[in-house]
Amino acid sequence: MHSPVLAAAAAAVLALEGAVLTVLMVMEFIGLGSGDAASLPTAIALIVLTLIGAVALFAFAVGTRRGYMWARSGGVVLQILAIALALASLTVPPVAWAFVLGVGIPGLLGLILLVASTRKESIRTDEPTQDDPGKGPVSD
Repeated sequence: MHSPVLAAAAAAVLALEGAVLTVLMVMEFIGLGSGDAASLPTAIALIVLTLIGAVALFAFAVGTRRGYMWARSGGVVLQILAIALALASLTVPPVAWAFVLGVGIPGLLGLILLVASTRKESIRTDEPTQDDPGKGPVSD
């Protein structure tokens, strides 16, 4: 099944987020090598978790582009977590607006695109086709 434009846009947002996490992981790794880490085990755990997040985002991007529902579901979960993280960071003074906007806006955009592409796919699959006129919404 060919993915719609909305799914492609959602996949692009997920891939961009994965790329940003990859850059952050590299920066964390460089910081670890330069001795900036206060706790070595904590720094390594943060690098591994960031890598897992980046790989998950890339996998969800590929799956969303191909039209897999599991990928959209995972993408929605990560977008909701990003929005929650952005909102939670508003409670920490001083507010880091660059972080709030840098995490919150892509999270909100990704969530909107994922939900919209899912709705468009479900509407398209419910419509009757020429090959199967009986397939479609049930009417009373």
